[in-house]
Amino acid sequence: MRTETIGEYEIEYSGIQLPDSEDWAANLAIYGPSSNPMHRNDIFPSQRVVVDAVFHTEQEAETEARAFAISMIEKGRKKDA
Repeated sequence: MRTETIGEYEIEYSGIQLPDSEDWAANLAIYGPSSNPMHRNDIFPSQRVVVDAVFHTEQEAETEARAFAISMIEKGRKKDA
């Protein structure tokens, strides 16, 4: 699972191999700011994203999950503006 900080958000994304398949699914979790440094504020709990697609490689799934996270963060910023 890869972790990246984008602004005040921390994202974790990964490719998860589907059971009995050679294909991969995109998985994502987004954590927002927290007043307690020992607590992660999950604003988007870990789950499969882009559920209508499967990917041939783990890297393709990770790339899609990261792109999904960035689009969600950008949409959230536009609402706050």
